[in-house]
Order: sequence, then structure tokens, then C-alpha cells
Amino acid sequence: MSYAIIETGGKQLRVEPGRFYDIELLPVEPEEQVTIERVLLVQHDGEVTIGQPFIEGATIEGTVMRHFRDRKIIVYKMKPKKKTRKKRGHRQEVTRLMVNSISMNGSVLAAANAQTSTSEEAPATEVPTVEVEVL
Repeated sequence: MSYAIIETGGKQLRVEPGRFYDIELLPVEPEEQVTIERVLLVQHDGEVTIGQPFIEGATIEGTVMRHFRDRKIIVYKMKPKKKTRKKRGHRQEVTRLMVNSISMNGSVLAAANAQTSTSEEAPATEVPTVEVEVL
């Protein structure tokens, strides 16, 4: 299993190919490809590459699925015995990003297609059925 740690929107996030993540709003239309070059760490087959602060030539390819607003956060301030109350809400703009592949120096280390194909090759085990007689 390969993964990478990236920096986006002022936050660090661990990403894997074939999964989607909610990140800060990106100025990109839905269904467009995005390349993230701020990669801090890449782990592939037990080999770890750490950047100082970023890894040269490492990129994350992804597709923007959609933009939406996150859950509402309520900010409530109150001073007891003073009848002072202030209630505010905030909803953050969020982009849902599907990570397609992790690349390093032009070669693809891990892709979403590779992980789904390995799970399809595994033989499916059948669950035994038990008949129960009701009296």
C-alpha cells in the first residue's frame, strides 16, 4: 500500500490512490484534473522518501469531484450575569478530490486502477448457508 503526505490549504493530509478527500476550496471546475506538487513524504513498498520540506519531482494527480459547503459550525459567546450573547455560524467551502495516482520523477508509483485490479483478482469466498427448521 502506497501513500503520500501532502500540504494543501494550510493543512497536511495523508492520501492514497483510489480514495477521495475533502480539502479546502480549489479554484478548479468539477471533473477537471489537478496536480499537487507540495508532497512532503512518499511511502511505496516499505521505502520512505522524505522531503526538506518538499520532495523534488513528486506529484499527486487527482480529479475534482464536486464543490460543496461543509457542516455548519456554531460559535456562541456569552458573558454570564451581563445579558450579553452572541451567536454566529460558519460553513466552510470544500472541494472533494479523488486521488488518481502518486508519481515520482515522472514514473507512476501507485495508481487507483492498480489497487482495484488486485482486489478483483482475489477469489471470493462463499459464505456457507445454514438451514434452520422452525418448530
